[in-house]
Amino acid sequence: MANEVRIIMKVNGTEYHLTTQSNRTLADVLRNDLGLLGTKIGCNKGECGACTVIMNGRSVTSCLVPAPQADGASITTIEGLAVNGKPSPLEQAFIDEGSVQCGFCTPGMVMSAQALLEKNPHPTDAEIETGLEGNLCRCTGYKKIVSAVRKAADAAR
Repeated sequence: MANEVRIIMKVNGTEYHLTTQSNRTLADVLRNDLGLLGTKIGCNKGECGACTVIMNGRSVTSCLVPAPQADGASITTIEGLAVNGKPSPLEQAFIDEGSVQCGFCTPGMVMSAQALLEKNPHPTDAEIETGLEGNLCRCTGYKKIVSAVRKAADAAR
């Protein structure tokens, strides 16, 4: 049986004090304890990227992060990108470019793109493609997704 652990983490700017089982994942805690359903669980193996969040400035597949590793972490989920209740510029670019097809991969794609743009505000298309490598889109919308990230980067110039 898993041990209970105490976790303190900041998610989207709010500090949470949680007690959870040591064998749970960050994705599970975000979805089921905090109600942040934008973090999708697809493969549950770290292969699809649907559960991507930004943890301490890096994109991570939250289905592979043991919840205890989030203790002391600063985490941003897709819900944390909105600005005054409106889509962030990156989210709006995804909408404008038609990059939101079925929508399942979108939160993970946006979070990977956000992490990329925070490190490299003006990436080339090749750098965007590399930054999104861990994210799969079953609707094959990659060209529109790259276009959306490029649009957001260009708008920030």
